[in-house]
Amino acid sequence: MTIRVVVADDQELVRSGFALILDVQPDIEVVAEAADGAEAVEAVRRHAPDVALLDIRMPRMDGIAACRAISAAGNCRTVMLTTFDSDEYVYEALHAGAGGFLLKDVRRDDLVHAVRVAARGDALLAPTVARRLVEQYTRPPAARPRRPDPRLEVLTARERQTLLLLARGLSNAEIAAELVVSDHTVKTHVGNVLAKLGLRDRIHAVICAYETGLIAAGEPRPGEPERLVPPPRR
Repeated sequence: MTIRVVVADDQELVRSGFALILDVQPDIEVVAEAADGAEAVEAVRRHAPDVALLDIRMPRMDGIAACRAISAAGNCRTVMLTTFDSDEYVYEALHAGAGGFLLKDVRRDDLVHAVRVAARGDALLAPTVARRLVEQYTRPPAARPRRPDPRLEVLTARERQTLLLLARGLSNAEIAAELVVSDHTVKTHVGNVLAKLGLRDRIHAVICAYETGLIAAGEPRPGEPERLVPPPRR
C-alpha cells in the first residue's frame, strides 16, 4: 500500500527537500505540495492523502488552522513541523488534532519513519521531540487540580498505570516490561484508555494525563516516586 502525502511549508527549499526525500521511498508518494495552510487544506480535499506534513507557521492560514480543518474533514493524519525553540503554538496544535511533531532539522530516516508511523494511525512520541513538547505545552498557567479529575474514574487501576507510562513517553514494549505483562495486554489497556476517555490517539492520551493532573510536568529524579494522583475512594 502506498502512503499518500501532502507537504506544506512556506519555505520552498524546505518543502521541496522534504518532498524529495519522501517521494523516492518505494511506499510513499507525495501527491501535492502547498505553500500555505489554505493550499494545504485544498490539496488534502482534492487528493485525499493519508498524511499531511504541516509547518506550524505559514502565511494566509497557519498550520494550526489547517490542522483543525483537515482533522475535522476526514481521516488524514497531520504531522506538524516546528522549530521547537521558537514556536509557541504547539499546545493549540495538539488540540487541533495534530498526531505528532517533527523538528525542522529532522534526519532523513526519522522523517520517513514519522510519515510511516502517522499513516498507521500511531502518534509520534519520540522522547527527543514529543515528550518535551507535551510537557511544555500541556501545562496551562492555572494550577493543576488538587483532586483526581472525575474523567479518570472510568479507568481501572491498571489502565491508570498504563496512562501514566504513556505520559512518560514509553512504548508498548517498554510498558509491557514495566508492568510485567504481554505486548497484547498493553495494546488492550491502551485501547481501553482511548475508548473510555474518548481520545483520538496516544498523544492525546498524554495530554489528558497532564490536564487531569495524573502526572505533573517534569520527570522525577532517580529514586523519587511518581507524582501520581491516587484513585478516588469508591
